[in-house]
Amino acid sequence: MAVSQTSMSYEEYIEKYKDMAVSEMEKYHIPASITLAQGLLESGSGNSILAKEANNHFGIKCQKGWTGKTFTMDDDEKDECFRKYDSPEESYRDHSLFLTTRDRYAALFDLKITDYKGWAKGLKEAGYATNPRYAELLIKIIEENELYLYDNGIPPGKKHHKEQEDHPVTEQKESPARVEHKGPVRPAEAIPFGKWESGREMFLNNKVIFIYARQGDTWQGVAAEFGIYGWQVRKYNNLEMKEQPEPGSIIYLEHKRSKGTPEFHRVAEGESLDELSQAYAVKTSALVRLNGLKRGDEPEPGRVIRLR
Repeated sequence: MAVSQTSMSYEEYIEKYKDMAVSEMEKYHIPASITLAQGLLESGSGNSILAKEANNHFGIKCQKGWTGKTFTMDDDEKDECFRKYDSPEESYRDHSLFLTTRDRYAALFDLKITDYKGWAKGLKEAGYATNPRYAELLIKIIEENELYLYDNGIPPGKKHHKEQEDHPVTEQKESPARVEHKGPVRPAEAIPFGKWESGREMFLNNKVIFIYARQGDTWQGVAAEFGIYGWQVRKYNNLEMKEQPEPGSIIYLEHKRSKGTPEFHRVAEGESLDELSQAYAVKTSALVRLNGLKRGDEPEPGRVIRLR
């Protein structure tokens, strides 16, 4: 069956319901990223029959004790009973009440509001959905759409105008940015992103989460601390197997972007593409592609490199 031209995209769904998700987060301590991701996944970004005809965005079934309106459709079994609402707002509120009033979800509320991975895994373990990849799918939606930023009060896609004294953000096309080449590469911007459960300060550069390496840090230790794989730490930070992060250097905890801010950078003496990749949180492969280079090529001093 062809998709209707009026189908809502992920972006449109997020824009339409983000404020509702944030409001529910403030009232019930459920991460807005989780609420939006579940809404996107369960409702097919608002395009499912259940969402359109019953305003049910979270796939919540009637269950014992439900006295409200109902909607019948096939799901895991034939003719299953789902809750029906008068508006999406009612669905979002009932989702909050559904999670906060059931003992099996109680442990989730001991997690930090920024621990979307813990929430995603906890929902799956508590039996919210039967799909064995449910947690993985939620995390993928959150990360690809930067929904985690809503948990920290930072709307995705917005420019941050607060200048960091030690890490200024340069956005002028006429005056290309320049990375100060003294010791470890410094990020183009360092926006505070809160603390990890270990107490480690986290920051955002080009909307990518990073930390500063401490004395004695290894990529293996960082991977264990933040619950990711060692190969991810190496890949995200252009590290070889035998390399270890230098104290004070940037360690990204997720994929870099395919474009950066500002648009250009004028290469200083001794700067490499990998260093620019670290400074602007842009993939080295993207810099190669954007500038018509070959992998292994290094730009000469004075050359203006495109970042987007």
